[in-house]
Amino acid sequence: MHYLCTIYTNFKAIASYFYQNLIYQGKMQQGLITSEILSQFRSIVGPDQVILDETELNHYGHDETEKLVFVPEVVLKPANSFQIAEILKICNQHHLPVTPRGAGTGLSGGALPHLGGVLLSTEKLNKILSIDERNLQVVTEPGVITEVLQDAVKEKGLFYPPDPSSKGSCFIGGNIAENSGGPRAVKYGVVKDYVLNLEIILPTGEIMWTGANVLKNATGYNLTQLVVGSEGTLCIVTKIVLKLIPHPKFDLLMLVPFGSLENAGAAVSAIFRAGFVPSALELIEINALQIVSKMVESTAVPVNDSIEGHLIIEVDGNNMDVLMQEMEAIAELMTQFDAGDILFADDAQQKAELWKLRRRAAEAVKLEGYTIEEDTVVPRAELPALIKGVKEMGIQHGFKVVCYGHAGDGNLHIRINHPTIKNSHDNPEMTNILKSLFSLVKSLGGTISAEHGIGLIQKPYMETVFSKTAIQLMRDIKLAFDPNNILNAGKIFDSKD
Repeated sequence: MHYLCTIYTNFKAIASYFYQNLIYQGKMQQGLITSEILSQFRSIVGPDQVILDETELNHYGHDETEKLVFVPEVVLKPANSFQIAEILKICNQHHLPVTPRGAGTGLSGGALPHLGGVLLSTEKLNKILSIDERNLQVVTEPGVITEVLQDAVKEKGLFYPPDPSSKGSCFIGGNIAENSGGPRAVKYGVVKDYVLNLEIILPTGEIMWTGANVLKNATGYNLTQLVVGSEGTLCIVTKIVLKLIPHPKFDLLMLVPFGSLENAGAAVSAIFRAGFVPSALELIEINALQIVSKMVESTAVPVNDSIEGHLIIEVDGNNMDVLMQEMEAIAELMTQFDAGDILFADDAQQKAELWKLRRRAAEAVKLEGYTIEEDTVVPRAELPALIKGVKEMGIQHGFKVVCYGHAGDGNLHIRINHPTIKNSHDNPEMTNILKSLFSLVKSLGGTISAEHGIGLIQKPYMETVFSKTAIQLMRDIKLAFDPNNILNAGKIFDSKD
């Protein structure tokens, strides 16, 4: 009998080991959620918020990442922290994969339920809880649309600067998960620079706050900043305390054309060396501009064959005379880089038209067949070398490429239109091409993602920029938060090499 017990115990240990590795390696079998578990979910969130309809499941099975679809077994739509905590307790008990999802605007596959299981949507946690004008803070739930939050605080003369291109549809919780940036990060910083405190729920169901609603905090490890950018792999964020600043009174915008993308890249560094800090400094290649202009039926920007790209340059502040002097000085500086005729936006409508062209570039070029996007970042002075290298790779490997992005940060979005490959995920040929691209990025002092995250798509390239020791530390942190590896498992890295 003792011998049989030993065999049984060893069998359980071996089975548990293989079970965990199936979770980590993305090979989890469907059909883990029993009717009893579904009944428990219904008792927590209500029958209408447990989604099993095939059409809806397919909707939640994709985001804006390439052309990938992974269908979950069930979608749950909790309405508060306590419901999420109870859901996670059940999932942790049964080792069910849980994929958190916001608005589904991500570009790295972070919200793709590639293991099936439970997709947990935060769309019903959509309230701005308070705006503290005395302390310049806002408390919000994660399902609030970023632009809605910005507009709400602007009514009180306040400013929340991070503004990703999808700000009209993305959720603030997704911005936390990815540490989003956007055009105004060049002057004002990214999401992490505004997060003071977070209410989170651990995979085991505990609810806790990560810090305090203060501007300075040297009390223990900084759990708040660890959660920001963790892509839903450590916990689920249910309340967010953000720092605000007074809203600037004025802004000015100009569009600068260049006959060479490399000259445009070189001009970016020169602006900062001359002592200017624009509130936005964006690069958009002519091919991308032509595509988006056609999609939105805009003629706001004149296009001719001698132009390869444009810089969108914005300054803001509270003194219009100072801003006018800055714009004139920057315009004069641009003449050193063979800039063409500069277009100054005359009014709010023209500014909005130019920003619409820039913000909708990603959507337009994807529809045109540029389905693979890489979110590279290098020191801004290295932009010309990166642009040149990217173009040479396109010629070498036979694909079309367009570039645009937050040039003031050195953040270049690279969109690839390959004649036969539409998804980089699990494609050996594209994986080899991207390894070459990211090796170039690293050689220039950069890294493989600036604001889109790693998720499912970028994880094969983590060892290009991190040592094995660094990756193992990340794995250890994940294990400390999520011992059963239920939460967004298989994102950023797998369990083992």
